[in-house]
Amino acid sequence: MPAFTASAPGKIILFGEHAVVYRRPAIAVPVEQVAAKAIVNAELRGAPGSVKLLAPDIGMEAQLSELPASNPIAAAVLNAAGVLGISRIPACTVKVTSTIPVAGGLGSGAAVSVAILRAFSAYLGHPLSDEQVCQLAYEVEKIHHGTPSGIDNTVITYARPVYFVKDRPIELLHPRQPFTLVIGDTGIQSPTVKAVSDVRKAWQQHQDEYEALFDSTGAIVDSARTAIESGMTELLGPLMDANHGLLRKMGVSCPELDTLVQVARNAGALGAKLSGGGRGGNMIALVTAKNAERVAAALQRAGAVRIIITQVRG
Repeated sequence: MPAFTASAPGKIILFGEHAVVYRRPAIAVPVEQVAAKAIVNAELRGAPGSVKLLAPDIGMEAQLSELPASNPIAAAVLNAAGVLGISRIPACTVKVTSTIPVAGGLGSGAAVSVAILRAFSAYLGHPLSDEQVCQLAYEVEKIHHGTPSGIDNTVITYARPVYFVKDRPIELLHPRQPFTLVIGDTGIQSPTVKAVSDVRKAWQQHQDEYEALFDSTGAIVDSARTAIESGMTELLGPLMDANHGLLRKMGVSCPELDTLVQVARNAGALGAKLSGGGRGGNMIALVTAKNAERVAAALQRAGAVRIIITQVRG
């Protein structure tokens, strides 16, 4: 029997992180230079229900039955089997690899879930629809993030730019023109769940202040959508700068992110901001084709441990 394989890209949030948890809009795009991959191989001599899970990137090798349902990899497998009504899984090995940095704001957890759900459901003979994959990956996201917005699993499932509002139908974006981004990784792992939790505590203590920050973020997102869909992508730079300022006020930036953002601007980026949960992870900069390498080199000299140049296609 052939192996069943699926992959899923990374993602970055262009605008609206944190505010999106409070039902303001956000925009996210896939990052195809990094990806998670799942491979499912049948074990013809194995007993039914014997499912070995391998994740060499994190040193994991275990039987599904040995892991708690709160383990994200186990949860993805169990979710797929559950929605398909399969209680006795045919013996197999599920191997997961990923080039997406963990806890860096590039959607590592959601990409792993999407890849597993697709490969595993195909192995079971009933490939899940995009809608099913997205919903089941969201359930796993709750393990990673506590109160996720749903944007990671959405943009990664559909591998398209999305305009996203929690609990509203997905809207795919159609950029009029391609534009280029440089992603700079601080090298600081920062679990999103902690930043989301801290923002929630601050919101509970200062609701008027944070609601105003979220409203301002939402207005920026809508302006960015107009710029993207009209092809006026140069307008995204100042909007990125403004969004970063709001995220700083929310308390989710850090000195390393602020430094890389400023370095990118000084090197000629049209705008820059943190991307994702903050407190580490990645920042993004809007660049032109001519200065992308210059901005990337400046970020590397300033301490970025990983650089990705990606294009959001029209």
